[in-house]
Amino acid sequence: MFQDRNIGCVECGQDFVFSADDQQYHSERGYSDPKRCPSCRAARRAQGGGGGGQGPWGRGPGTPPPDIEELLRRSQDKFKNLIPGGFGSSRGFILILLGVIAIWLFSGFYRVQPGEQGVELLFGKFVKVTAPGLNYWAPAPLGQVFKPNVEHTNQITIGYRTSSDGRSTGVRDVPQESLMLTGDQNIIDVDFVVQWRIKNAANFLFNIRNPEATVKISAESAIREVIGQTTLEDALTIKRGDVEAQTKELLQSILDSYGAGVFIVEVKQQKVDPPSEVIDAFNDVQRAKQDQERSVNEADAYRNGIVPRAKGEAARLIQ
Repeated sequence: MFQDRNIGCVECGQDFVFSADDQQYHSERGYSDPKRCPSCRAARRAQGGGGGGQGPWGRGPGTPPPDIEELLRRSQDKFKNLIPGGFGSSRGFILILLGVIAIWLFSGFYRVQPGEQGVELLFGKFVKVTAPGLNYWAPAPLGQVFKPNVEHTNQITIGYRTSSDGRSTGVRDVPQESLMLTGDQNIIDVDFVVQWRIKNAANFLFNIRNPEATVKISAESAIREVIGQTTLEDALTIKRGDVEAQTKELLQSILDSYGAGVFIVEVKQQKVDPPSEVIDAFNDVQRAKQDQERSVNEADAYRNGIVPRAKGEAARLIQ
């Protein structure tokens, strides 16, 4: 228990009473014992100081410097008045606890931006999908919200990779992905691009572990199956559009069977050629076929021109 005691002032030398209440107040806040009596403290506050018409705090003469100890004491008194009974009372503790709970509950508000979907989880279990706008859900750690972008178009390249050094863009071939076997037992080199978007955010997040790798592997499988049912010549010429359409349809069905929540926007072939090792020989064959077709067309044209004339001349001689 604190008791009143006398302290000598360092300025005037007179003793002043340091009351038990003031001692308790100083002790609770970690303040040291006062060194000046109340009269000397009041006199120091009323005095100006320094020279040149300015006080030591950059104020005019007669303006007292701020008493840091007094400012701290006043601010703590004001805060103490907000919590009747002080920090140690049960009422003050309840008010602080209610404030913390209110801040925690307020953290449950979240905003879903345009193009996104909010996926709400409660204790780690999927509950529902929310639309763009301001929403509320159970704060962490009870609830959790994911906000994937469902309008962004993602792209995967198969058969090649692009790289950029800031000045130019290079293309590197990946033969392990691009070389395929056609329906007539020939090898073809196919590079293509798959564009996809998120169709169902919940399925996309929880049904497949690595969405991009799943789309890539499924796309390779789909196009190999379609190319395996197409001849080399058709794949290179008249059925390129059919190959793309069939691959897109087959890839979508594969991903739907996985419940991947992915929509295939487009499958586009970038390069369709024979393997580089035989491409020169293949081009020679194609040129030979073109020469053959041209010779046949020229012969047909000559025949279509000479036969009617010969028939007409024969008929004229007979008459």
